[in-house]
Amino acid sequence: MEGLMLARVLRDLSPHLPARHLGWAFPDETTAALLLDAPGGTPLGNLVLGYRPPQPVLFLSRERLRGEPHNPFQRLLAARVRGELLHIEQLKLDRVVALHFGPAEGFIDQPPARLLFEVTGRNANLLVLEAGEGFGGRITLAAREITGSRNRFRTVRSGGLYTPPPPYDKFDPRHMTPEEARTLADVPIGEWRGRVDGLGPLLSAELARRAELSPTQAPGEAWERAYAALKSLVADPSVSEGTMSEGARETARHEKATLLRKELREPLEKRVTLLENQLGDVARAEEGVEIAAQDRLEADLLMAYAHTVEPGAASAVLPAFDGEGEVPVALEPQLSAVQNAEKRYARARRREEVYLRLAEREENIRSELEAARERLARLEQADLAQLEALATDLESEKPERSPYGARYRTPGGHEALVGRNNKENATLTHRVGRSMDWWFHAQGYPGSHVLVRSGGKDLDLPDILYAAQLAAAHSKARGSGNVPVDYTRIKYVWRPRGAPAGQVHYTDQKTVFVNGDLPG
Repeated sequence: MEGLMLARVLRDLSPHLPARHLGWAFPDETTAALLLDAPGGTPLGNLVLGYRPPQPVLFLSRERLRGEPHNPFQRLLAARVRGELLHIEQLKLDRVVALHFGPAEGFIDQPPARLLFEVTGRNANLLVLEAGEGFGGRITLAAREITGSRNRFRTVRSGGLYTPPPPYDKFDPRHMTPEEARTLADVPIGEWRGRVDGLGPLLSAELARRAELSPTQAPGEAWERAYAALKSLVADPSVSEGTMSEGARETARHEKATLLRKELREPLEKRVTLLENQLGDVARAEEGVEIAAQDRLEADLLMAYAHTVEPGAASAVLPAFDGEGEVPVALEPQLSAVQNAEKRYARARRREEVYLRLAEREENIRSELEAARERLARLEQADLAQLEALATDLESEKPERSPYGARYRTPGGHEALVGRNNKENATLTHRVGRSMDWWFHAQGYPGSHVLVRSGGKDLDLPDILYAAQLAAAHSKARGSGNVPVDYTRIKYVWRPRGAPAGQVHYTDQKTVFVNGDLPG
């Protein structure tokens, strides 16, 4: 159901409230029907709350409904919510409705209560809340418990606090003025639902029909006709049969697009965060170069004036090379002046190597970050076809996965498997690989084992360089230039006795030098 449809139900029911509660019926495990009696004894019928996703409903029915509670939630609903239905309210024209009940006397008196009905498609839910005003409060019991494992943005748990949907700013069609409608003259009428509250795919299709416009057509000079059609929809949010079938298709497309958009947002946000962190690494490495320059200066002073430094001293004050004053230098007392200098040289060299390695990739990181941000920005406005194309692109950019490592294809068509952890490295090398398959590993760097399943054949140079780049890119040398990578047959690789998983020795290797970026 859509917002204006819910508003129509509330508009029909509200004049008869407060209404006497005559009992609950439960036709099935996701439907609750409340039999109501208006003041003066006029039967209103059943207020039916169907909360089965993805098509929850709220309506008044004259049909006689029966059924005992099917589950603990329905049993609590029947026992806990027994007072008069005092009033019912909707959050703007959103698909969230609160039903307020008074206290009930009986063998066990019941205090006032609220029902909170989220008529929200796949996320439909019915909750019993403690008495209170508005839409927030503590949850007594929820028909559907939503935990962090199912939805990382929002949880719904019995005993927790209910958080209403976030506020939004849209035109309320019930009070919309002609001047406000004129601002939408250049917006395709099928997209008015993004600016007008209470419209979903179904009512958007009906609005286009009543305005005699295509959903992709902006009203332009015909904005007054579109405005009149919107006002007629407020008065009667019913849908013609032809629009119903078209709207149902549009609803299915909309739900599919919403779900796909949600699935794509997470990997794109992770990609943006990863690249931003990598740029942060570059900035920190740049700061490290300045520290390295200071380390080198102090090391040079220590080498020049080593003979003046007292053994075991914790610090020394040495003359500056430019003759302008003195330079204090902290020392490790257990090391000699020369050893302190050598330690500084080594530390400076590591910082400089890290910076050079990252600086080589900075331009690529920035371009990849810009592309990822652009994709993320387009995500909200993309239609289903664009979302499906984006999903295909992202999937094609991912390496093929197998039970034993990430899977690639070399230029010659051989399967290349890359271990993603020590356990997979061991499995690839000692269980999956055959004696005449090829094994690659970055020389002197922790990283992945790469197995090329050649069926015993020799590898051509393009295949060797491709697999070597995989090994370099999946090692601590990732992003570096001129990375040495060893390769040999599997039969020359073995695990030393007692060594942890993934640790090997090998012989008969050859070495190639490649860049530490993923092969194109």
